[in-house]
Amino acid sequence: MKEEYDLSQGQRGAVIANNGKTRITIWLDDDVLELFRQRAEVEGIGYQTLVNQTLRASLSPQPIMDETLLRRVIREEMQAGKVAA
Repeated sequence: MKEEYDLSQGQRGAVIANNGKTRITIWLDDDVLELFRQRAEVEGIGYQTLVNQTLRASLSPQPIMDETLLRRVIREEMQAGKVAA
């Protein structure tokens, strides 16, 4: 170890950049966390990223697939099946 260090070029502040995210502490049930870890591993992403994506999707103003859209897709697929058969 040096007897003296030159800190004249040092800067105060966070060591890691924020990038629009905030570190928090959250309590999750063990089984829920394990499921997120398993699914994240299958998808090849981090489980925290998957938790964030899931929360974002659940807060979306419009569901990804509502009943009307589902019915339309089923009708179209049934029509396509009749034509192909």
